[in-house]
Amino acid sequence: MADAETGGEIGGRDRDTEGRARNARPRDGLGRPLPYGADGVERQPEGVVRSPDETVAEAQALLDAGKPFHAHEVFEDAWKSGPDTERELWRGLAQIAVGLTHSARGNVTGGPRLLRRGAAAVTAWSEQNRPRPYDLDLPGLATWAGALAGRVEQTSAPIDAATEAPRLRRG
Repeated sequence: MADAETGGEIGGRDRDTEGRARNARPRDGLGRPLPYGADGVERQPEGVVRSPDETVAEAQALLDAGKPFHAHEVFEDAWKSGPDTERELWRGLAQIAVGLTHSARGNVTGGPRLLRRGAAAVTAWSEQNRPRPYDLDLPGLATWAGALAGRVEQTSAPIDAATEAPRLRRG
């Protein structure tokens, strides 16, 4: 049993250095927990404040590497730390990344549902605000997410996250 100073397991639950519940198990490239002691993929640090351009660049690199779960965490940081007016944009992008994650894990129900939910969110946000903030291709991303959702449902098989990675910026 570890303590709040060092992090780790306290009373049967993993905790961070402040004592908040955190799962310290290693994870694979798609964010699935691995057994304690296994070699996993380095996790994204939580609560990092990045500029919008840094967020998009880091998320794109993670998507290209087949790590959409980790890209989702980058988008989540943006939605939690960014201006209220952009929360739905970043949340929609996070949902798209999670939809790609679930689709790559073989979740042929939840993956497409999250892809469509994220696509609807970024479409709604762009209709109320700017259609291409930070040079993001929101219309293209929404179209990509809808098409991938349909393919996942039709094939009923996991997809390769790196091969299917979207382009966030027009280009």
